[in-house]
Parts: sequence; C-alpha cells; structure tokens
Amino acid sequence: MIIVSNLHKSFGSKAVLKGVNLKIYDGESLVILGPSGCGKSVLLKHIIGLMKPDKGQILIDGEDITKLEQTRMDELRMRMGMLFQSAALFDSLNVEDNIAFGINRHTSLSKRAVHHLVSEKLEMVGLPGTNYLMPSELSGGMRKRVGLARAIAMEPEIILYDEPTTGLDPIMTSAIDELHLSLKEKLGVTSIMVTHDMKSAFRVADRVALHYGGQIVEIGSKEEIMNSQNPLVQQFVRGEAQGPMTQL
Repeated sequence: MIIVSNLHKSFGSKAVLKGVNLKIYDGESLVILGPSGCGKSVLLKHIIGLMKPDKGQILIDGEDITKLEQTRMDELRMRMGMLFQSAALFDSLNVEDNIAFGINRHTSLSKRAVHHLVSEKLEMVGLPGTNYLMPSELSGGMRKRVGLARAIAMEPEIILYDEPTTGLDPIMTSAIDELHLSLKEKLGVTSIMVTHDMKSAFRVADRVALHYGGQIVEIGSKEEIMNSQNPLVQQFVRGEAQGPMTQL
C-alpha cells in the first residue's frame, strides 16, 4: 500500500531524513522505533502529506503523494487518520465538535447523523456519553482516546499514531494499545505507529522497524528484531546506556 523511497528532509543545516526506504503492507501494523528526536514524527508527517521532502517519493497505491496538488492531497488524506502526540484537540471546542471537525468540513451529513457517528466512535474508544465535555475536563488518557476517535471518524484505511502512549501511566498505555489492536481488527486498517516505548511496540506490531541516523537500519518481525545481531538494534532493544547509538 505505501512505499517510501529514498526520502530526504533537512531543516536548515540539520539533515533529519537521509534516504529513508520503507514498505508498509495493506492491513499490517508497523511500528517504527527509534530514540527521541531521530525524525520518526517527521517521517509520519511526510506519509500523511503534512510535509514535503527535499528528495524522494512516497507512493500510496502507486500514486506519488509528493507531487500532488492540494485538492488531490486533501482527497487522499480523507483515507487517513492521525493521532498526534499531544492529541492536538481544539481547546475551544467540546468533544463532539472536535471529533466532528473533519466530518463537517468534508461531508454534508445532517447534525443528527454527525451526532450519531461521533457517539459511535466514542463508544469504540470507551468514552460513551462524553460528547459535550470540554478538553479541559479530560484526563491525559481521555484526551488521547478522543484524539483517536477523531482519527477514525472518517473511517480511514490508514491510521498513523505519533507517540500515542507518551505521558501515560502503564495501565492507560495498555488500554491505548488494546484500542489500537481492536480498531485494527474491527476496521481492517493499516496502522503505522512511531514510538520509543518497547513494551507498547511489541504489543501491537506485526513488524518493527528501527529508525536511526536518518534511515531505517533494520526491519523485521518482532522475533527477528529481538534476535537481531545488529549492534544498533541490540542496544535499543536492551536499553543499554553504552553502545553505537550512545551520543556523547
């Protein structure tokens, strides 16, 4: 479904993506691991079209999204949902209006139909009856789940998760991971998650990729990653302070 080919991106003199190559298969859950600040989120924002690369291609069903005009990109983006690291809710809008934001912008559904759709998504993420709460009334875990309800509101084919468990306690982290798996099963979506949380990654992944130094340095099944002889992979998986990934 998605092919990332020789992707490069720099911000000023800082090169963040240095020739990323990646294939993501239809219906799979791919987790991209890597240390903080290595460019995982930048890669996700390229896949959803929020950033343009300096060089390289991103093919979705054979279509290079790096060359699309805005109208076509907007059409394609309707097939995608994204859960941002901070949930990125609009503080001035209640839960229902946050989730319905894209629906109202891109469809002509009646207010009643939108309410029904929002309520259905809130039920799916375990937050029934919270339609009219404000973001300030929500805990961190609830905000993440509302963000997830918004990500699936348009019933996307692809869901991107940007550090979905950052700042959550272990119990809520497990709950978000279970939601991830449940939505994959119920909706049949392709999932791409970036994280540095090993436990979370290995709960939800079909395959795991390690992003380091601006490139994907290894990719494989959970078992292949756990047993990899690559010293970069070994250091990250074991959480060792000393090794080739250590920055002095």
